[in-house]
Amino acid sequence: MPRRPPQYDDYRGAVQQIISSSSDTDYLDQLIPALKDATNSNRTASFMQSLSHYADEKEANIEQIGLTKHDEFLQSVNQLQTVREGTVALTSEILQLNQSIQASTEKLAAQKEKLVETKSIRQNIAEASEGLKESLKILHAVNQAHDLIRKRKYYAALKALDDLQNEHLIPTIQNKYATQHKLADIIQKSIPASQKAISDAVMNDLNTWLYRIRETSQFLGEVAFYHTSLRQKRQKERSEANPQLKTYSLNSAIELVFDESEEFDVLENDEVSVEFGPLFEAIHIHEALGQSEKFRQEYAATRRQQKDLLLPASISLIEDDENGLSSLLEAIAGFAIIEKATMRRSPNLRSPVDVDELWDSMIQSAMKLITKALDEVDNAEVVLKIKGVIALFIQTMDGWGYSVTALDNFLLTLFEKYAELLQRRFSEDFHEIVSTDDYMPMPIATLEEYEKVVNVTWFTPEKEPTIPCVLPFSQMYPLSCIDIRNFLNQFYFFADNHFQHPNVIDETLKKALDHLLSQKVCKILVERLNSQYLGQIVQILINLEYFETACRELELLLIQARSSTSAGGPIVLNATEEFRGNKKTAEKRIFELVNSKIDDLVETAEYDWMAPTLEAEPSSYMSTLTQYLSNIMTSTLLGLPREIKELIYFDALSHTANLILALPLNPNVKKINPNGVAALAKDVQYLSDFIDTLDNAPILKQNLDELQQTVLLMQTENPDEFYDIGVRNRKFGRVDAMSGPMILEKLTYSVQNPRNDRLANFSSRFGMK
Repeated sequence: MPRRPPQYDDYRGAVQQIISSSSDTDYLDQLIPALKDATNSNRTASFMQSLSHYADEKEANIEQIGLTKHDEFLQSVNQLQTVREGTVALTSEILQLNQSIQASTEKLAAQKEKLVETKSIRQNIAEASEGLKESLKILHAVNQAHDLIRKRKYYAALKALDDLQNEHLIPTIQNKYATQHKLADIIQKSIPASQKAISDAVMNDLNTWLYRIRETSQFLGEVAFYHTSLRQKRQKERSEANPQLKTYSLNSAIELVFDESEEFDVLENDEVSVEFGPLFEAIHIHEALGQSEKFRQEYAATRRQQKDLLLPASISLIEDDENGLSSLLEAIAGFAIIEKATMRRSPNLRSPVDVDELWDSMIQSAMKLITKALDEVDNAEVVLKIKGVIALFIQTMDGWGYSVTALDNFLLTLFEKYAELLQRRFSEDFHEIVSTDDYMPMPIATLEEYEKVVNVTWFTPEKEPTIPCVLPFSQMYPLSCIDIRNFLNQFYFFADNHFQHPNVIDETLKKALDHLLSQKVCKILVERLNSQYLGQIVQILINLEYFETACRELELLLIQARSSTSAGGPIVLNATEEFRGNKKTAEKRIFELVNSKIDDLVETAEYDWMAPTLEAEPSSYMSTLTQYLSNIMTSTLLGLPREIKELIYFDALSHTANLILALPLNPNVKKINPNGVAALAKDVQYLSDFIDTLDNAPILKQNLDELQQTVLLMQTENPDEFYDIGVRNRKFGRVDAMSGPMILEKLTYSVQNPRNDRLANFSSRFGMK
């Protein structure tokens, strides 16, 4: 750059330097700058004044010198005049030179001004070019970030924005001389908006992912259920092959070890694939933005909303459609599996507390929906199917580490409903079986039919029957046994696959079985004892006998079937004692009917106590009575056990003897002649002969002791023997002490001649004459 010309504040010093120059060159070097400065600063007059002042000073000095040194002065004046002339000429030249220099200076100044202006423009262009390059770098970084956003590369876009800030914006803003300060400031202020755009875009993608996950939840649950059912099948096959494995349930350590070779990823398989990329990207983006807590709260709120949308207002347990139980539990299972998988992959996003809270909420809501819908279910098979779906759900979610205690307890409620419906249905079945029975021994036509009856009942024949045959019990017994076995099986069906309370089944089954047998079988049979048909009563007694046996067998069966968690010891059904006790009631009812028939027959007895002649044949009532007893023993009572038949015989004969004994003691009988005694004796002997034909006759004949001794007393020739204690005890020990004298008082030893009066026999019968 050119040297800067000197500037003068006072031209007097400049004039001294110019005048004192040692050479012409020096003189010009001193003069020209001074002239240029005077010209440029418009102080030419001041410069001329300094020169004039200097000349005046010199003139005064010269004049002083001239006064003192005249010659020298004159000489000097001449010289000075010469110098003056030379000075004037020089001044003229200087002025010309000055004008020339001034013109050159003005031209040079104009050129320099143009040069400076050109340099300034060039510098501005260079600075602008440099600034534009820097701006383009910034804008390129901005465009790159937005391009990454458009390409859904959100984390890279966020990193690009971060690099833009650190490498370009912040250094530019901090540099006060930077020309891109305003641009950088504008872009810096737009960074939060860009970050929010990235956050919104990520959340949009995440919401799309969440929507797809929600739509996939049910299918995911369905796949999980199917996988669990396959595991159940494999475990069942292993248990059948090795009975020791029956004690190990699904999800037990043993089952998991056996099933290791059948690895299956519910979230990634041929049927369904769950990609967690959008979620992880959203997590990384919000971590980078420092919004992890906000994102966690928003995600939790979104999942709670999805959980609420997942649960319908009501469900149907009757129809297995989109509003059915399977769909609901599959959706809940899929939702919960996603939650557990999310927690395992990102513990900071979903804590165990969050996941368990959602799970508990869904389970409680599901149980309320099921409980409400259960009121519409009136079929035990439907309840069993519901239990199967819930059990599958429990086993599936237990494998994912969820608490299923509430669901296990809910199965108790379901079991109560199941038991109630089973009891209701089988109560109706038992009532129909017992009510519609013909109460006749069951005929068997074929061997196949016989084997079926033996297999379903607890009937053990003493020997192989000859087909066709007749079984002692009526048809209601095998039908009831079939229902009892079905009842037992269907009760234990509930424990299949999964049920943590087998002891409840054992206890409930015992109570239900007791109720059915007592109230729906035994009670109805007892009510039927009011029948007047002896054959029906006998059949009821036989049925009661076999039901008692069935109850004892059921007690043993219940002991074998009960779970290991139930209390030990014997199982006693109250129905067993009820059947046993009501057998006595049936026996009494048989006694009543047989004795009632005997009463009717004995009432037909027409003894002529004052008969004029001897009767040649036993009374018709006696032959009818013995025939009746013989018939019922060989037909109606044939199916009864021997001891019961003997007891009925014993009671019937005792009752018969008492009735016959009461005939001569009747107050209306006043007199009894030998012919009347003979007729009574003949009937008693006929009855005794009949008893001799029976099994166990000696014991049965004991019932006739009092009657026979009373007849013997009536036939004695010496009545006084009765009043002799020794003789009475030996011959008439069974005769009542009060009845004996009454009989003796009525005896007469005279026989009247026959009378033609048709009422004679009628009157003499009762001893009226």
